[in-house]
This record gives sequence, structure tokens and C-alpha cells, in this order.
Amino acid sequence: MTDELAARVRAAVGAVSDPELRRPISELGMVRDISVEGGTARVGIVLTIVGCPAATRIESDVRAAAASVPGIDAVEVAVGVMTPAERAELTEKLRAGRPARQMPFGPDSLTRVIAVTSGKGGVGKSTVTANLAVALAARGLAVGLVDADVHGFSIPGLLGLVDADGLPPHPTRIDDLMLPPVAHGVKTISIGMFLRRGRSDEPLGAVAWRGPMLHRTVQQFLTDVYFGDLDVLLLDMPPGTGDVAISVGQLLPHADVVVVTTPQAAASDVAIRSGLVARQTGQRVVGVVENMAGLTLPDGTTVDLFGSGGGAEVAAALSHEGEEVPVLASIPLSPELRADGDAGTPVVVTHPDDPAAVAITRLAERLGGPRGLAGRSLPIRPS
Repeated sequence: MTDELAARVRAAVGAVSDPELRRPISELGMVRDISVEGGTARVGIVLTIVGCPAATRIESDVRAAAASVPGIDAVEVAVGVMTPAERAELTEKLRAGRPARQMPFGPDSLTRVIAVTSGKGGVGKSTVTANLAVALAARGLAVGLVDADVHGFSIPGLLGLVDADGLPPHPTRIDDLMLPPVAHGVKTISIGMFLRRGRSDEPLGAVAWRGPMLHRTVQQFLTDVYFGDLDVLLLDMPPGTGDVAISVGQLLPHADVVVVTTPQAAASDVAIRSGLVARQTGQRVVGVVENMAGLTLPDGTTVDLFGSGGGAEVAAALSHEGEEVPVLASIPLSPELRADGDAGTPVVVTHPDDPAAVAITRLAERLGGPRGLAGRSLPIRPS
């Protein structure tokens, strides 16, 4: 009877999910000896690294899981750390047989890669990307987000991935793999997570890198960060057609591209260029998002602060014979969208009925989910 009870405890504990790896700890080799004596369960687990930031939550979840088994009156949890050999075995398992530093988002991947671009800064591209990622995750998709705007990173703040001092969290490292922090169901990586400041009253450090360093950073985000199995990977691109846009075109030539613009000609004229450069690298422009469109006032009148028609102009300019580029969404100016972005609480979560949130949610529905299998080879052979 005691052995049977211990087996039930092992099953319950093994089902606990690691909050960073998002997999049961039994699959990760984190469960050790489990015994039951006189209604007391003694559970041994190991963490991946010393100082694991999820240690308290894992121990609490393990204790609760063991205590939930009928017949268990008390739980004692012993916490250790994996040996270097065990960590190496774990990273090998997480790579699923891929060599180290090999990008998992190649042309045969089921993950749909969407690069969100703009011609110039200040059009709300990052705000749209952050909220789009959260809206996709709310639809039940596994979503990753790469903040590729290395010089002007803002994604951690928009998603609320900051501590009491306003600093983004460091990714946890397991040997040469980095685990991206998660916010609102979105696994996120940004250069801001690797910068620090000397004093609490100093601003977060700036990045003054040129082409080779920028290329290497984006490449490492795609190869050394463990996102797991994703349905969609979003990239918040820097504005314009510079080094990062070219690097992403080389690394992910099969990516889909969404161009963000405001209605005014000064933004839309430049936005066209970002779409043309993406197409030159082989990427496919799937649509245009017009941000900061007309704001409808309580009396029913509309204020076109930035004019109108810019999104349609970009879409028409990027369309060509046999491939029409649609306007996927027109997102109105929204005080809530701005305020929630400053607060690090995406508007699609805090004010889902706001017109901007509704437009972004519809954008997520139009973009859909992962890539299909049509036209791609599968790693199987007939027997």
C-alpha cells in the first residue's frame, strides 16, 4: 500500500510544470527519490541551476501536488541541483537532436515567423507587436517574441517584464541555452535583459553597435534562446532598412512581413521601402497595419489627427500582379492603448473592449496560426 501511495505521489509531482521550460518536471529529469511513511511524503527534486529564479514556485507546486494525493497528511521536500552531466543531458533533450547553435526556425519548421516592420520610428510598431503577441497567445497559440530593435528596445516595458527598479529580468541560462522570460503567455527576449545600470537613478544602458555585432545578436536570439515548440514567432524589427533588416532577411528568408504605418504620407511613403527591402530578401509581405487612425469621439465625430488613407496607399504600392497585399487592420488612436503601454499592461488584456484592442484582436484572428504542411518535406520515410 505504501509503494502504491508513493507511486501516486510520484505521478502527481511529475506532472508539475517547470514555469520557464513549460514542460513537466518528470520529463526534465528533475524528480528524485519519493517515499511515503506514516502519511508523510518525502519528495526529492533537483533544479537545473543554482539560484534558479523559479525555485520557490517549483517547490511550492511540488509540495501542493504531493499534498493533493489522498492519504498524504504532510510533505517534506528536499531540493538539490543537477550535476553538469545531467544539465548537458537536459540541454541535449531540449535541442531535440539539433546541433548546438542551430536555428530551429528554418524553412521546414512548423513555426510561422512574422517580422513586424515600419519605415520610420514613432508609428507604434512595438506597441502593435507586443499587443499582437498577447492576443495570439490568448487564442491558445504558443507565441515567442524577439525584440530585434536592438538600439530602441521597448518590448520588456510594454509587456511589464520589469522589476521594482524598472529593470527587465535576466534570462535563465542552462549551459549554453537561454530561457526567455514569459509575460502574458508570450516567451520574450530582448537586449534590454542583458543591460544594467550603475546606480538606481541612472537610465538603462544604451547600445552603440554596428553591423557585425547587430547580426550576431539577432543570430544568437534565434539559436541560443530556447523557445520550445512555437506556433508563431514575432520579431519586432527596428524601423527602416538597415543592418538588422538585412540580417533577418538572410537568417529568415521565409518569414512573413507585416508593415506598420500611420495614415500620414510622411510615414506611409517610407513604410513602402521597408516592405520592398523585405521582398528583395525573399520574404513575403502579408499585409499592412494602419496605426493611429481616426479617433471617434463620444459625440460620434471622428478626429483624423494624422490624416487618412496611408495604410491603403502602402498596401496598394506593395501589391503586384498575382499578389494583393491587404490592409489587415486599422487601429484607431486610443488613450488606453498609450496608457496601458506605459504601465506595462497590454490593452488587449486590461481594456479588451477598447476600439484599439478590438482591432488588434481581429488582426490576430486574420493572421491565424502556425504554418501548414503543404509544399514542405517531412522527416519520414515509407517502410
